[in-house]
Amino acid sequence: MNEPIVRVENLSHRYSVQWAVKDINFELSRQGIYGLLGANGAGKSTIMNIMCGVLKQTHGEIFIKGISLKENPVAAKRHIGFLPQQAPLQTDLTVEEYLTYCARLRLMQPNKISSAISEVMSKVGITQFQKRLIGNLSGGYQQRVGIAQAIIHKPDFVVLDEPTNGLDPNQILEVRKLIKEIAEERTVVLSTHILQEVQALCDNIWMINEGEVVFTGGMGDFDNYILPSTLILSLNAAPPIEELKAIPGILGIEILSPTQYRIQFSDAQEVTELIVAKSVQNNWRLSEIGVEKRSLEDVFSELSKKRNTSANFPIK
Repeated sequence: MNEPIVRVENLSHRYSVQWAVKDINFELSRQGIYGLLGANGAGKSTIMNIMCGVLKQTHGEIFIKGISLKENPVAAKRHIGFLPQQAPLQTDLTVEEYLTYCARLRLMQPNKISSAISEVMSKVGITQFQKRLIGNLSGGYQQRVGIAQAIIHKPDFVVLDEPTNGLDPNQILEVRKLIKEIAEERTVVLSTHILQEVQALCDNIWMINEGEVVFTGGMGDFDNYILPSTLILSLNAAPPIEELKAIPGILGIEILSPTQYRIQFSDAQEVTELIVAKSVQNNWRLSEIGVEKRSLEDVFSELSKKRNTSANFPIK
């Protein structure tokens, strides 16, 4: 059996008297994008800082390609690329100067640094800015420089903490595309508290809530929790509630006001079409109908209640 790229065993960490991470176990055994999902303060950044050797854990072990991060940190870190939430940029350096500095920090062979810089600048689309001061770049291009420093030494394992934070919509799409390209050759861990980021990028996820893993699995498994579950319906001439309940596919109705309802359904499209047709036929004067998706907080709450031993299953 091949050694997993990352193995985390019984990881726990405490700040003073507060446990930020509690007994976490998982393995990453293939290339692709793994999402680390959690609300702010859930423990995501603590886990990532420990996995990258920035923070020393209270208990547990991290192995990168079989190398103990605790016992052989320099050897293990050769396989790690890290972009923290605040990119560690030197804004008074040019892009080329900064990447040279980063390559030397990674202990790259001097005769390979120049070609590595050219390759990584081309990869992230910043070659045209190589002589420009980083402080004069836009937020999106500064983020690209941050990603470049994380992959300049061609690590097997790349960790990105909130990589699209603070970017405008166009910049977010560009960085997402770049992350997908990076993941074709490496294992990427992406941390975020934004559900749409996970849906757009990740193959597998694990969810952290209050320092504990409450879910691990593929996006298909996770979709069972985030798919639309209710409709919001407004009828200005609403019929008796029994007439609404009689519509096929409606599983339950919650009255929100004399004209507004929350509808539980078996199939959103079918129920929507039937309600619209009934409204036209009976002059119910439909003014609103729309899918109501669960909030991320609702998903956290439900998964926390359903947490079981699957939290300790490795992600293969």
